[in-house]
Amino acid sequence: MHTGEKLYSCTQCQKLFCNQPSLEEHVNVHGSKYKCTECGKCFRSRQALPVHRRIHSGEKPFECTVCSKRFSTSGNLVVHSRIHSGEKPYKCHDCDKAFSRSTYLTDHMRVHTGDKPYKCSLCDKSFSRSSSLQSHKRVHSSRRPYDCRYCGRMFKRSQAVKHHVYTHTGATPYSCRHCADCFTHHSQLKKHLLKSHNEGTWFTCHICETKFSQSVDLKVHLRRHEGVKPYVCSECPKSFCTASHMKRHQLTHSDIKHFCCGACGKFFKDKAYVPRHFKRCSDRLGFNGTCGIVF
Repeated sequence: MHTGEKLYSCTQCQKLFCNQPSLEEHVNVHGSKYKCTECGKCFRSRQALPVHRRIHSGEKPFECTVCSKRFSTSGNLVVHSRIHSGEKPYKCHDCDKAFSRSTYLTDHMRVHTGDKPYKCSLCDKSFSRSSSLQSHKRVHSSRRPYDCRYCGRMFKRSQAVKHHVYTHTGATPYSCRHCADCFTHHSQLKKHLLKSHNEGTWFTCHICETKFSQSVDLKVHLRRHEGVKPYVCSECPKSFCTASHMKRHQLTHSDIKHFCCGACGKFFKDKAYVPRHFKRCSDRLGFNGTCGIVF
């Protein structure tokens, strides 16, 4: 059975692959004569090079007939179309869970194998996906390169600022294919599909049978049963089940107040205090603004 573990290494560039055929296909790239002048990437066929160049030119000739989103390759359009059709052709043989992309299945298989090949060089924490490692590395950095064009708030991840902008615009880009309901976040749509249309798989706690729509929520929940608190405050011995709870606690050690009421300008250490205060202020001052938190 395919485990997703990458044991086959290219002797020329040390890139890893899950199986011998994939490695052999990759090795041919090093002997390719068709080279991109922009980035130096090589290709075996003349036809592959102009397709690749669309990445640099921004050309996207393939359009989704449902949402009009455009793509540089037909393959990317096919994968995208599965969002609308719900097609998930890649199935796990251990739990029957299905995925729209083969890479998602490869990452998922590590849930069963326990394999975590991506290791942080700063704290030795390991991850099953490279994207998880990249996100984790930002914990060690104070750099926030992404800013909100509406309020100027800075974020470490592009996806985070994208979701934040929805609070200003009121956008609900995730629509249910069974009814007219729309949602701001994909996690909200996933929960709706489970509750209202019985579509998807609940993650159930084996101790108390509480159900969760996301595996990460079950993982955190189990820590509470087991008393596991892996996140320790750097200022005191207090520990927490999640990184977000630890960061919220660490504000108590700082005099900095990041969060501001949009009605009266008062600052707070904790974001959670702002909405209730903002409501009182807006009622008292007759303020009609919709954003009560300014970072």
